[in-house]
Amino acid sequence: MTEPTPLVQLRGISKHFGPVQALMGVDLDLHAGEVTALVGDNGAGKSVFIKCISGIYTPDAGQVTWEGRPVAIRTPRDAAALGIETIYQDLALCNNLDIVQNMFLGRETMQRFVLDEDAMEKAAQETLASLAVTTVRSIRQPVGSLSGGQRQSVAIARAVLWNTKLVIMDEPTAALGVAQTAMVLALARRLADRGLAVLFVSHNMVDVFEVANRIAVLHLGRVAAVRATADLDRQLVVELMTAGSSTRMAAGPTAADGEA
Repeated sequence: MTEPTPLVQLRGISKHFGPVQALMGVDLDLHAGEVTALVGDNGAGKSVFIKCISGIYTPDAGQVTWEGRPVAIRTPRDAAALGIETIYQDLALCNNLDIVQNMFLGRETMQRFVLDEDAMEKAAQETLASLAVTTVRSIRQPVGSLSGGQRQSVAIARAVLWNTKLVIMDEPTAALGVAQTAMVLALARRLADRGLAVLFVSHNMVDVFEVANRIAVLHLGRVAAVRATADLDRQLVVELMTAGSSTRMAAGPTAADGEA
């Protein structure tokens, strides 16, 4: 069965820093309506890869195709213009500002040279409601007073407030408790259900197998495998992460195909 054209196709993505080759010919497809998990050991190239997609780094080689057309992502502004939003592990939230102020930070709505507080409050409230985020007491409470899961929820809501099509989540459940982790995983699935593509970067195999449609494994800057989650198990993924291959991995489609 022929799959729809991926939202983004990455082909031959390579990046080096001096003598260190961080990425070598990485191929990956990301599909709208799916969660793709990106896993790999420390130093596998995960952070460099997502920074190449989000415009922090410019690849030394390779091609990015967005909705079927070649694009150049040289800056975070380029990424945002396409509809790519990245939620980094530190979340980049300001503790002294409230939820509305954080969601619109740097993108404030103005009317006649004055902040349009009503419009921003309404948009923030509607976005949180659409994601079924119901645990925050008030959209005007300081972010510094929120739990870890609530802070993740605000960061996710901020990401989808704009014309977002791809959300990159960098270790979103790190240091969260069980209930908070469940809330964040549900949000990730909800984004995919709304038709967005989600790239979910994580070390936590339990979370990966719970939320992902596909799993892409990086090993020393190369793609070891991309398979449907149902075709993998945790032991096999760990083997691919640590060794780059497995005798249990049957011959199949290439990593770029991403098909089961």
